Amino acid sequence: MLVLRLLNVVAPAYFLCISLVTFVLQIFVFIPSMFRDPSTTPLFSPALLHGALFLFLSANALGNYVLVIQSSPEDLGKDLNLGKGAEVADWLDGSRSPGSALPSTHFCRLCARVTQRHDHHCFFTGNCIGSRNMRNFIMFCLYTSLACLHSLVAGMAYISATLSMSFADPLAFLTLLPHSISQFFSGALLSSEMFVILMLYLWLGIGLACAGFCCHQMLLILRGQTRYQVRKGMVVRARPWRDNLQEVFGKKWLLGLLIPVQNVESSYRRQKEK
Repeated sequence: MLVLRLLNVVAPAYFLCISLVTFVLQIFVFIPSMFRDPSTTPLFSPALLHGALFLFLSANALGNYVLVIQSSPEDLGKDLNLGKGAEVADWLDGSRSPGSALPSTHFCRLCARVTQRHDHHCFFTGNCIGSRNMRNFIMFCLYTSLACLHSLVAGMAYISATLSMSFADPLAFLTLLPHSISQFFSGALLSSEMFVILMLYLWLGIGLACAGFCCHQMLLILRGQTRYQVRKGMVVRARPWRDNLQEVFGKKWLLGLLIPVQNVESSYRRQKEK
């Protein structure tokens, strides 16, 4: 339990550090190096286009990250007036439910709250993911993946120009790290260049992980399930996939796809149903 609480503090700090390093490399290293091409016009230069795209992706990723933290799932334990001792202990394994009106209710040890439509606890945000912040969490994973893959492409272009190497061969990227390590210890490679190469593989790993997690989460949403329900083997009522999507993303889903906003419409509908 102590390790999980420590991870709940370290993981958000790790994400913020990676985001800061990525922003600094993009703004002060990768994008300025693109201005060296005299064949392009200033208005449509690759530097401005890449800079605008990176700022758009970063703003959406960080904006949805903040909204995931702010839109915490409601603590149903306050309304249920849960006691102490044995009664709360029944919630620790998530096996107890107050009734059929509250499906997939779960007590989170780290958040110390009872949440409805509990999906999982995200260590990188230090918060539980539920019905209120699921859409922002999906958008956070999506734009984090795109920002990392964009940084990977920009970093490869920078390394290609700096080290005068080509990535036309698919094996060039796979053999880049071992060759760079040998050149770094022999003194033929600068520490700054070695740091960028290490960041390339970190961006690739984070980008693929977020993309895979986002696709898996979307598949669960289409089925009308949560990860907690799948883990506990709960049977959910079959609904049309359009209704499942609308429940998470709302009718104005396009607005949330372009800018980080809360799903106010879905929150209002849930309050109205209560």
